[in-house]
Amino acid sequence: MIFRVALRAIFRNKTRSLLTCLGIIVGIAAVIAVMAIGRGAQVAMVKEISSMGNNLVMIFPERRNQGAVSGGMGQGQTMTAGDAEAVKKELAHLVQGVSPKVETSVQMMYAAKNWSGRVQGVSTDICLIANWEVQDGRFFTENEQERAARVCVIGTTVKTNLFGDEEDAVGKTIRLNNMTFKVIGVLASKGANNWGQDQDDVIMSPYTSVQRYLQRSKFNNINQMNVSLRNMDDLEEAKHEIALLLRQRHHLADWQDNDFETRDTTEIMNTIGSVSTLMTNLLTGVAAISLLVGGIGIMNIMLVSVTERIKEIGLRMSIGATPGNILAQFLLEAVALSTTGGALGLVVGVAGAQVIGKINGWPILIETASGLSAFLFSAIIGMFFGFYPAYRASKLNPIDCLRYE
Repeated sequence: MIFRVALRAIFRNKTRSLLTCLGIIVGIAAVIAVMAIGRGAQVAMVKEISSMGNNLVMIFPERRNQGAVSGGMGQGQTMTAGDAEAVKKELAHLVQGVSPKVETSVQMMYAAKNWSGRVQGVSTDICLIANWEVQDGRFFTENEQERAARVCVIGTTVKTNLFGDEEDAVGKTIRLNNMTFKVIGVLASKGANNWGQDQDDVIMSPYTSVQRYLQRSKFNNINQMNVSLRNMDDLEEAKHEIALLLRQRHHLADWQDNDFETRDTTEIMNTIGSVSTLMTNLLTGVAAISLLVGGIGIMNIMLVSVTERIKEIGLRMSIGATPGNILAQFLLEAVALSTTGGALGLVVGVAGAQVIGKINGWPILIETASGLSAFLFSAIIGMFFGFYPAYRASKLNPIDCLRYE
């Protein structure tokens, strides 16, 4: 009975009720959209980081500085392919794959077509480490790696730009900076990562071949070492053992700092997670302010409603309604307004998140728990901000109410 009376009072002023709900609608919609986009982004980032490699640890030579300018990680001359071989051999109980990495810019040519990009010199372990698969042909072998064979595998972007969609690239010879290399395989597509980088715009060749024919280096220096651990639970132990081995090989004294830097996917994911959480919390805070404004709006309208319906309150009390009945009626009206706003906000938020995700190509993850929590929160807002007007109505004197003009 009380619920029906409350609903009747709300529908009596539909426009005012809708405007009262507007703050709640905007607040809930903003919370849902922010959480959906934020969670989707986190999941996509984790997936993207995981695609970089299985239990990946990356080791870089020390930064090379020229005056006040840093050359960045991987530009030093303190790490060699022999270091990678030693890590693979002596720490086999912790690591399942190790690949040196050297990289250089090249001009790629085939017939009348050309394409510029970068060649990665890697080892045969890179497929295991970085989750690469070959869709056509094969990957190079350890024998080809040892003898620095001029062979390569190419990404689908390179294949499209040099050979088109119809011509088979496997078995063809291309020129990399005027050095001929035979294409022995085409890598399966990975697409663009979340930073917009095309992962398929790549050529991979044995690091020995890149060093000898493209870098023309007399040294065995590498830009990076990628290590795949057998178990990520052994991360700290593995990093410690790798550091000890490299320090020993580089003849560093106890007082000397490491001449290499270590990064792992856990650090990257933690950093991304912290930034994502910070942004989500910030935007959620803005949405919470909107909910606060909506709650205040409900309280104001309910106070106006109490003033407008003083005679109704007096009549109901005169025929037996208790102060508790009056309190419950106005409290239910406030909760009905806020939950209606919450339901509409939920619909608007889900739809808005889907539209934003589709327009920008962002992943969207809408969790049922988030929607239920937002809806419950809207009900709590109605109860909190509707209590004072309802309490004030329940304390009115029925005789004064009947005399009110």
